[in-house]
Amino acid sequence: MEKHNRKSIMSNIADFCLLSKDDDFIEITEWSNGDGVDIVLSSLGYFIIPVTFGQYNLIKKLMKKLN
Repeated sequence: MEKHNRKSIMSNIADFCLLSKDDDFIEITEWSNGDGVDIVLSSLGYFIIPVTFGQYNLIKKLMKKLN
């Protein structure tokens, strides 16, 4: 067994999205190997999206182009 301390951050969605409920949140937790994060969206029935940092960088680039 291994024990890890991982970085995590969360926020309510209501301040950013008109379609969310008051108790909806997003939580991002870094993987213990440091290669990516898990993104938890509570507004989708507690949906977990695993994302590598390479995928994350591409998503940021695509969002920038889209806007």
